[in-house]
Amino acid sequence: MEYWDLYNEKREKLNKKCLRLNSGKLNTGEYHIVVNVWIINNQNKILLTQRHPNKEFPLKWECTQGSLFAGEDSLTGALREVEEEIGIKIKEENCKLLYTRKREMDFKDTYLIIQNINIEETKLQETEVINIKTVSKKELLDMLDNNEISESIMDDVKILIEKKII
Repeated sequence: MEYWDLYNEKREKLNKKCLRLNSGKLNTGEYHIVVNVWIINNQNKILLTQRHPNKEFPLKWECTQGSLFAGEDSLTGALREVEEEIGIKIKEENCKLLYTRKREMDFKDTYLIIQNINIEETKLQETEVINIKTVSKKELLDMLDNNEISESIMDDVKILIEKKII
């Protein structure tokens, strides 16, 4: 079973855990931590994965993302999510925290990795991801306009463009 550590509105750890399956039942003032990991190669192509049809936002495209396990720090969780979802090990020094946003039930840490990934060498987590590709900024914007992007990352796409990261 997967547990999350819970935090208060100041991101101070509470002495409390939550079973992931109960995540919609957090009390007011309780938060957990999620990570987004944007991988961009040397040609400024953005790596996207396509969600499994049985998940929320089925068949939509997104960056690698997920929730921290209890006892896990943000960077460790970001690196774990990349390895779990696409089978690629990333070195800590290649991972940069861009920003953190507090949302209704979580803190979302957004990371950037500049690294060339050979898609043929990836191993997709079958229950999470069904496809993978790299896209240009223009292709990403077209996908956004065509409603192909997961709602969970739409705000981040806009922030990354505004900050001229992508």
